Amino acid sequence: MLVIGIAGGTGSGKTTVAKSIMSKLGPANVTLISQDNYYLHHSGLSFEERERINYDHPNAFENSLLLAHLKELSDGRAVQIPVYDFSQHARAQETIRVDVKPIVLIEGIHVLTDEELRSALDIKVFVDTDPDVRILRRLSRDINERGRTLQSVFDQYLTTVKPMHDAFIEPSKKYADIIIPEGGENQIGISMLTVLTERYLTDQAARGEIG
Repeated sequence: MLVIGIAGGTGSGKTTVAKSIMSKLGPANVTLISQDNYYLHHSGLSFEERERINYDHPNAFENSLLLAHLKELSDGRAVQIPVYDFSQHARAQETIRVDVKPIVLIEGIHVLTDEELRSALDIKVFVDTDPDVRILRRLSRDINERGRTLQSVFDQYLTTVKPMHDAFIEPSKKYADIIIPEGGENQIGISMLTVLTERYLTDQAARGEIG
């Protein structure tokens, strides 16, 4: 199983890059996992308390569970991954079944900041996009998809998003094997990464490991 980690700042285009690769290689060959699904579950806190958590810090994620799920997939067993409800800042009751496939894409802001998680990646990618583009994308996403207000997005960006990006995410770029500027707009970068994964699938097929 080939594991590709795709990191980058909020709104950088990580998901677009991942979905472009999946589209080119086909869903039968690729599984996409978002690190966002692994936000810690603070069931014992009130909604107001959960609102005040710094969700842009590396410690906001349960990477141990993500690593355990990667181990299960590597051993040939399907897993049930959490579903995170961003409007409630909590995990939902339902889960998503993820089946074993030759390639796993993991995308998230802190995919490269955690040493143990990095060690589980075969290819490390950083999507590098201008800050003004990223904040506009985040603003649109959080308001339209996550039920946030303009003021709450603005406040969070200044208090946690930008400081955490500068302290943890931007420095993690040094660990990347491949840097893709401008995310989904960079078709050459996406094509280069796709060629690598296609070569992996071809090699596996030649060894008889996949049909």
